[in-house]
Amino acid sequence: MPIGTAWRPGSSDNTRAVTDPYTGDTLTELAQADEGDLDEAYSAAVAAQPDWAEAPPGERAAVLRAAADVMTARQDEVVDWLIRETGGTRAKAELEWGLVRSVMWEAASMPHHVEGRIMPSDIPGKESRVYRQPVGVVAVISPWNFPMQLSNRSVAPALAVGNAVVLKPAGDTPVTGGLLLARIFEEAGLPPGLLSVVVGSGSDIGDAIVEHPVPRVVSFTGSTPVGKGIAEKAGLKKLALELGGNGPLVILDDADLDLAVRASVFGSFFHQGQICMIGNRIIADAKIHDEFLQRFLDKVKALKVGDPHEPDTQLGPVINSSQLEGILDKIQRAQDDGADLLLGGEPFGPTGQCLPPHVLSGGNDVATAREEVFGPVMTVIRADGEEDALRIANDTEYGLSSAVFSRDVDRAVRFGRRIQAGMTHINDAPVNDDANTAFGGEKSSGIGRFGGQWAIDEFTTDHWVSVQHEPRQYAI
Repeated sequence: MPIGTAWRPGSSDNTRAVTDPYTGDTLTELAQADEGDLDEAYSAAVAAQPDWAEAPPGERAAVLRAAADVMTARQDEVVDWLIRETGGTRAKAELEWGLVRSVMWEAASMPHHVEGRIMPSDIPGKESRVYRQPVGVVAVISPWNFPMQLSNRSVAPALAVGNAVVLKPAGDTPVTGGLLLARIFEEAGLPPGLLSVVVGSGSDIGDAIVEHPVPRVVSFTGSTPVGKGIAEKAGLKKLALELGGNGPLVILDDADLDLAVRASVFGSFFHQGQICMIGNRIIADAKIHDEFLQRFLDKVKALKVGDPHEPDTQLGPVINSSQLEGILDKIQRAQDDGADLLLGGEPFGPTGQCLPPHVLSGGNDVATAREEVFGPVMTVIRADGEEDALRIANDTEYGLSSAVFSRDVDRAVRFGRRIQAGMTHINDAPVNDDANTAFGGEKSSGIGRFGGQWAIDEFTTDHWVSVQHEPRQYAI
């Protein structure tokens, strides 16, 4: 792994094997990093960052453009690694590859969009200037579901505006979540020391990467419990947290049901439902509930589950056995809560981690509706009119993404604006696959925003400098 200015094994006594979730094959083994490696990474970042911040904007932009070109040249390799390491289908891997490249291109514009301003002053002859400058060093902690994209969406903007980065990818996906990304930036000409990747267990470096005195910003994408722990440990650092979700897909009584079904299937089961913005609940108006549900079930039954390397596979394996056990537990508890299992099946495949899509019918209080499932499971809930649908949609601790379907766009927008969420999509799935948008949540789904101008704001800070051009009289 790239620690400071050199690629080397981690110093921990622990070694972790990285495996293919479908076949169980070992892809690589990594000696894990420890706190000493983390210190070295942060020290190198502190040393390298000032010169990078002083580099002309065009020089930093050129590295980001070159990284996008490397992504293009190495497309097949990147896609293959994403399939093998995450268990994602080819369609998912190609989408993620495209998102990463697009974010690099977007980040290439950011060095020229860091703007200062002149503020008015009540003191004669005084000028107040506000300079926008990089924060210094950014810690990025990324998850396993979209590992390359969810690392890069913080790494690329942070580097573009003049910061150094220390990245901790998820243990299940260290290659696509960090090591391959670092190689790409290295090939693009990023100076040594500006991007370190520390792969290690949470018990060894999880707290230390957040509590360390060097980083000014901690960017984290992952579960709400872990995010809350980071907030408690980070002290006065600036936080950008995208956490769990419980996204409602609301089908109003005038919705185009063909569109709503197609979008709901994608928004429920893409990448086995292992996406923070995925739909977790479908809330269908009673007037169209039965017809929608039957159409939805018919389409879900036709989904192909299995080997993600096969181009027509639509659902691959769940990432690991622990995640699978958690999903099955929620399904069982939902049935214990009174939900009806309308569609299901037993796990299968070489590792036993391919779970057929499950559809349940129940209330908002059953486990699969109340909790974030993060798997190929959807609960369909009947709503008694628009206001009841809104009540159900907002009856959750989460507030990340959501979707509303109606032939009346103005009606859907009015409804959507009352949903307590950071993102609402009208007549589209809640899974946002557009790289040129901002991501973020409300309530227990996080703080801060990722993408566009928000990314510049997250990874820079204001420095107010006043200039007194004329002699002035002081009170004493």
